[in-house]
Amino acid sequence: MFQLRIYTLRSSEALQRYATVHWARHLATFEEFGVTTHGVWTERGAGANRLVTMIGYPPGAEPERVARDVMNSPQFAADMAGFDVGEIIDVQTIFLEPTSFTPIHQTSGGAT
Repeated sequence: MFQLRIYTLRSSEALQRYATVHWARHLATFEEFGVTTHGVWTERGAGANRLVTMIGYPPGAEPERVARDVMNSPQFAADMAGFDVGEIIDVQTIFLEPTSFTPIHQTSGGAT
């Protein structure tokens, strides 16, 4: 299962710091929990302070449980050290199932 996550941040400065420092740290943490990061983007445009990510969960995983385990881990706490989570003003999540012709497909070891 894939998930698109869209984070809206309070300012362009908070977006820059969250993207380049804190979310970048999540890559290793997510991997420890079997979560694959397929991409991380910042939205361009006037006043857009959004970070967009696409992650993949292992087959059979319960995304809510995995997300809870990640967020309660000491690794995640270390990832977020020094960042005021109040700077994140909205998070949207969308679960995605790939079509048969999509280049990215879920496998037992992540994505191909």
